[in-house]
Amino acid sequence: MDVSAIVGEELKAVEFVEDFLQLRFEAPLLTLHAWPHVLFPEFSVAYGEPEYRNALCAQINDKVVQATLEEGDALTIEFENGTVFGLSLREEDLDGPESGSYSETGSAADAQEF
Repeated sequence: MDVSAIVGEELKAVEFVEDFLQLRFEAPLLTLHAWPHVLFPEFSVAYGEPEYRNALCAQINDKVVQATLEEGDALTIEFENGTVFGLSLREEDLDGPESGSYSETGSAADAQEF
């Protein structure tokens, strides 16, 4: 699946919805049913650790410089400040059959599951 439409886009919102996360860009929308790690140049933060929410939200207004989604492997989003959101998509790391969805337009109607 190609998520390269978010390259050059600013992260506009980080939305916590019950048991999933939405990353909203100008138009594109990533919905994640698993919690990504936030990798800073000096350290990383995982779901449940202190400051996890702040680490995600701190990237709001930062531009994406690289984004890849390799089904069965990983989703990686790198921001211009060097921070990376990383999510393993390996079967052994997931709790359910799908790990998320991506919509280039932000509409649920054209969302593709991964």
